[in-house]
Order: sequence, then structure tokens, then C-alpha cells
Amino acid sequence: MIRVAIADDQQLIRAGFRSLLEAEPDIEIVGEAGSGAEAVALVIATRPDVVLMDIRMPDGDGLWATEQIASKPELKNTHIVIVTTFELDEYVGRAIRAGASGFLVKDTEPEEFIRAVRVVSAGDALLSPGVTRRLLERISGELREAPDASQLSVITEREREVLGLVGHGLTNDEIGTALFLSPLTAKTHVSRIMSKLGARDRVQLVVIAYETGLVRAGRDGAGVGTESAGR
Repeated sequence: MIRVAIADDQQLIRAGFRSLLEAEPDIEIVGEAGSGAEAVALVIATRPDVVLMDIRMPDGDGLWATEQIASKPELKNTHIVIVTTFELDEYVGRAIRAGASGFLVKDTEPEEFIRAVRVVSAGDALLSPGVTRRLLERISGELREAPDASQLSVITEREREVLGLVGHGLTNDEIGTALFLSPLTAKTHVSRIMSKLGARDRVQLVVIAYETGLVRAGRDGAGVGTESAGR
């Protein structure tokens, strides 16, 4: 059972999300929050698998709440999906850096919305169509001139190859094809890399790939993204 918390300052929106998700046999709503502070308290109390987080809320917005949740080691298995009407680069970049595992706009089709909950609960990353490329370009543009690759010393050369492909937005199937590996082996490599680098999910791996200079925008297909990087 996938346990979901809903954080939005509009009661009508929360009710709509609840109605949509509760109709699914594998999804359970554990609670609702109308502000950032309430969202943090709710997550600490219930430890859901997925949080649907609005950005613009009183008493600490969704980005602040995301940072608070992501900073707590005991909540490492809670994945946050930012759900908003504002598909802006500024919000996407801040949300990902705050620790969000996904980003959706509120006019997403219901079936895609439900799929997003399942994808993120499995530890995969999900972004609305069209967001990934801009996210990668933005991360690259914000990097310092001399990227620090020292944190990559803990991973093997093969894992560097895999991380580079994750940074380009490739799925497990595509990584397997590129490196002549089975999708399961590719997924195992990705999981080990996340563990070694302390990344919450694949989105964080993309950030690391750019911040360390392993991937650069405009090189060998960098910036190519998918809605879900976990297939």
C-alpha cells in the first residue's frame, strides 16, 4: 500500500486529490495539511511514502517544507512531489535542490497524476513533460567554473559511466543498452551509486553529475530528459 500525504492551502484541491487517489486500491491517504508547517508536522507524525506538496502556502511555503523534510534522516524514505500551477524554471530548480523527487503541474491528466505517485513511491524520479531539459540546462548554468569531482572518488569507473548516463536522462533500459547490461544490472548500479553518494533519488544523481562536471550541457546529448527516469 502506498501511503500519501496531501499538502495544499486550498481545501477543494486537497479534496480533489483525495477523491482521485482513494479510488485506487493500492493508495491510502494518511492526512492533509494546509500550510508548510502543518505539512512538516504531518509527515513527521505519519511518515508517508509520498507527499503531494503545493508551493504557495502560508506559514512556510512548499519549498521550505520540502527542505525541512529532506533534511531529516528518519524521513529519507519519504518522497516529495511538488504539485503547482506554476511550471517555472525558478521553482523547478529550487524544488529539486530542496530535495523534491518530482514536479507536476496541477492540470496533469488524472491517469498521469496517479502514475506519478506510483513512480515516485518506487524511488524513481518524475518531472512534467518539458521540464527536464530546462532543469539540466539551469543546473549547468549555475555551476562554478571549476566543478569539484572529489566526491566521485567513492564510485568505480563503471559507476561513473552509469552516473553520466543518468545525468543525460537515460532510463535503466537505455543505460543497459548503451553499456551492454541488463536493465536489472543497470538498476543495481544506480542504486549503489545513490547509496555511495548519499542521493535520495535519480533527480539528485542528475544534480551531482552536473555539479561534479561529469556531465556538461550540450555535450554528447546532455540535456536529454524523460518524464520518468526509473523505467
